[in-house]
Amino acid sequence: MREGIHPAYGPVVFRDRAAGHAFLTRSTMTSEKTIEWEDGRTYPVVDVEISDVSHPFHTGTARVLDTAGRVERFERRYGGQG
Repeated sequence: MREGIHPAYGPVVFRDRAAGHAFLTRSTMTSEKTIEWEDGRTYPVVDVEISDVSHPFHTGTARVLDTAGRVERFERRYGGQG
């Protein structure tokens, strides 16, 4: 790799604001905010609105919002077949 053209890659803490969960990983993201991690070291922290801990797909709380009744029409039409 060429020197001086790539961003710095280092440890960063990502904190899920919705779930109150944080995890340490490596990234090129930077932040002015820092946090003291479990190992006693201080790392930059990036606040995110959602992660795998709070995302409805991963938590199993995802709901199908169907205002037009498409699911009901499909079930009426094809529900008894198969």
